[in-house]
Amino acid sequence: MSVDFNHTIVLTRDRERSARFVAHVLGLGVGEPAGPFLPVTTANGVTLDFATVDHDIPVQHYAFLVTEEEFDAVLGRLVADGVPVQADPHGRHPGRINRDDGGRGVYFRDPAGHGLEVLTRPYGTDPASPLNGVTEEVPGAAR
Repeated sequence: MSVDFNHTIVLTRDRERSARFVAHVLGLGVGEPAGPFLPVTTANGVTLDFATVDHDIPVQHYAFLVTEEEFDAVLGRLVADGVPVQADPHGRHPGRINRDDGGRGVYFRDPAGHGLEVLTRPYGTDPASPLNGVTEEVPGAAR
């Protein structure tokens, strides 16, 4: 049996603001509204359907796997836009990226407060990498 992840609903206070933020940072487009949803579709066809709600929103985590070149572009947009970045999901390494599994990773928040992550290597790709646990400063990064 083949199972593919197709879409998820991302709750926010302002679907336009959140969808445009995520699309801009990731270098993607915002699709046409579909009822209450404003879609952003990733390269592998997964759609993030942003929906505006007027109640408390639990924080969710969304991780995006990108190439090294795409990572540079994403990080450049985050720095240029003054979006605080960190090397870990708990905020112990603000203004830094991680080098886990020999790749690069960065965490940041979207306008709704969801935790977003961009990484170049899936977790566990290289558990023996000497770069595991290493962080690097991001010049000009907001904290």
